[in-house]
Amino acid sequence: MIELIVESRCTGGGDCVSICPTHVFGMNGDVPVIARLEDCQTCFMCELYCQADALYVGPDHDMNG
Repeated sequence: MIELIVESRCTGGGDCVSICPTHVFGMNGDVPVIARLEDCQTCFMCELYCQADALYVGPDHDMNG
């Protein structure tokens, strides 16, 4: 599950927003925000496509724990 966006590293390219198959992200000005965390399928596409390495997806994160 997507756990973190490091705003200080984010360049605002929006690749994470456009690549996400379940539309987890929204934009707050030029910065992506996690808008629909419950829709994250832990596919790692946002982390893979982030050229600034500003995202962290936790493979073992559980929303209930």
